Amino acid sequence: MFIDRSMTKDVITVSPEDEIAAAQSLLARHRIRHLPVVDEKGILVGIVTDRDIRSAMPSMVLSESEKEDESRRLAFMKVKDIMTRNPVTISPTQTLPDAILMMQKLKMGAFPVVDQDGKLKGIISVRDLMRAFVNVLGLEEKGALIGIVVEDKVGQMKVIVDAITEQGVSIGSILVSRTWEEGKRAVFPYLMTGNIRRVKNRLRELGFTLIDPMEWSLDQLPKK
Repeated sequence: MFIDRSMTKDVITVSPEDEIAAAQSLLARHRIRHLPVVDEKGILVGIVTDRDIRSAMPSMVLSESEKEDESRRLAFMKVKDIMTRNPVTISPTQTLPDAILMMQKLKMGAFPVVDQDGKLKGIISVRDLMRAFVNVLGLEEKGALIGIVVEDKVGQMKVIVDAITEQGVSIGSILVSRTWEEGKRAVFPYLMTGNIRRVKNRLRELGFTLIDPMEWSLDQLPKK
């Protein structure tokens, strides 16, 4: 799951010398929130967001004359005047988990993807990550998710997979997470069927504890 397989490659960009109004128009027309700023060689020099543009706009609390002054000032401003220089970037050879961790840590919604020479190759956003994981997990296919609490030891996954396939059911994907109990894991197989009763009964016969995936919550996990 490398970034270059899931990033948006046809990136809408602006030049540092473009007017702010032009950048604002691009954001609105393409319904995006981030515009990489590149020079004539395609080298990334900054990024401008919808928030940057909103911050540059005249405040609503100003008087009419002050708003006019601000509007005239804004007409002469360029993208380079409001862009974030040296933005955080990610490499095409990094992975989707790398991007997720970076977004969570830095509270950012997208990263420009650049090669070792600083040339823009794409952009990876939360939307791209969601699309990638929908494809990886097979969620567009009709199926059902079940939750199982297992001992955190070798061999448990094989027992679960064998129990499911013995019922003639295919597995679209399996997620494994920490759970609220020490020494245990929560396993979430996505089954390619809507009839999961036989699978559940078999897992209970084998001694597994089933949980409702809808009741599982990150808030229940122990804080690190």
